[in-house]
Amino acid sequence: MLLVLNWVSVHQVLDIHRQVVLPDTVQQPAFPPDAPAETAPAAEAAQVTPAEQFEDFRGAVLHDLFSRSLLVLLAVAALSLAAGWWVARRSLSRIGKVTATARHINDANLHDRLALVGPDDEVKELADTFDAMLNRLERAFADQRRFTAQASHELRTPMTVQRTALEIPLAQGRVPADLEPALRRALAATERSERLLASLLALARGESGMLDPHPTDLADLVRGAVGQIADEAQRLEVRISTALSTAPLTGDAVLLGQLVHNLVSNAVRHNHPGGSIRITTARTAVRSSIEVCNTGPVVAADDVDDLFQPFRRGTTPCRNGSGLGLAVVKAITQTHHGTLSAHPNPGGGLTLRAELPDQPVAD
Repeated sequence: MLLVLNWVSVHQVLDIHRQVVLPDTVQQPAFPPDAPAETAPAAEAAQVTPAEQFEDFRGAVLHDLFSRSLLVLLAVAALSLAAGWWVARRSLSRIGKVTATARHINDANLHDRLALVGPDDEVKELADTFDAMLNRLERAFADQRRFTAQASHELRTPMTVQRTALEIPLAQGRVPADLEPALRRALAATERSERLLASLLALARGESGMLDPHPTDLADLVRGAVGQIADEAQRLEVRISTALSTAPLTGDAVLLGQLVHNLVSNAVRHNHPGGSIRITTARTAVRSSIEVCNTGPVVAADDVDDLFQPFRRGTTPCRNGSGLGLAVVKAITQTHHGTLSAHPNPGGGLTLRAELPDQPVAD
C-alpha cells in the first residue's frame, strides 16, 4: 500500500509540472521554401516534441521510482523480520528461564531467585512477581520449620520429666502389682514420644539448611551407629556385616550421624528374623558415599518414593519407628547438596545409597 501511494503521488506531481512546463499547443517546425518535398516528412518524423520527451521522462522516473521503492520495501521487510525474530527470541528465552526456574524450585531450594535483568516489560514484571512469591514461601517454610523445632524442643523437657517420674517408682518397686502393667505401657508410650520429638527436631534442622561443617568420616559414623543398634539387631535376629573404606568429608557431623543412624536402624527394624544388612562406605574424587542393603519384605517400585515422606512406615509393622527415619535422611542429604537413591531388592528389602560432597567451611 505504501508503495502504491508513493507511486501515485509522484505521478500526480509529474502531471502538475507537465502542465506548467509544456504549453497546450506546440508549433510545428518550419522548413525552408526551397527544401525538397521528400525531406519534409522525414524531418517531421525525426522531430520529437517536448510533450513526447516529457512522457518518456515521466515513464523513466516512475519506472525507476517503482524499482527503487520495491527494493527499499524488501530491505525494510527483511530488517523488520530480523528485528521481530530477535525481539521474540529474547522474550521467549527470558520466559524459558522463568519456566525452567519454576520447574526447578522446590522446598529444598526456595532461596533460588530469577533476578531477571533487561527492559522493564511484562516478562520482567512476571519474574519479579515470581521472586516476590518465592520470598513469601521461603519465609512461610522457615516459620513452619522454626515452629516445629521450637515446639519439639519445648516438649522434650516435660516428656523427660514424665519418663523420670515413671521410671523411679518402677525401679524402686514402689508400684502396686496391679498398676505396674499400666505404668510400663505409659513409660513405653513416653519413650516413643521422645523418639518422635527427637526425629522432628532432626527433620527441622535437616530442612533448615543451617550447617556447621567439620571434617568427619562416614566409616566412623557407621561404626558408632552399628554399636548403638547391635542389641536391637541381636534381639530381632538380624545379622549386620560391613565393608568400610575410609570415606572422609566435610559436613555437619551431628546431622550426618543422624543420617547414618537412621539408615542403619531403618534396615534393622524393617527386616525379618534371620535377615541381614550389608553396609558399605567409599570415597571418590569429590564425594563420599554410604550404601545400606537389607533383606526384608518385598517393596513395590512404585512405593519407594512414598517411603521418604514423613510418617510413612511402609507395609511392615515397626513398634520403634516414628515414620520419620527416611524423611530425615532425605532432608539431611538435600541440605548437604547430596544425592539419595533407593531401589527394591529382587528378594525383598531395599538398597539405599547416599552420596555427599564436601561442604564449604565458613570463615
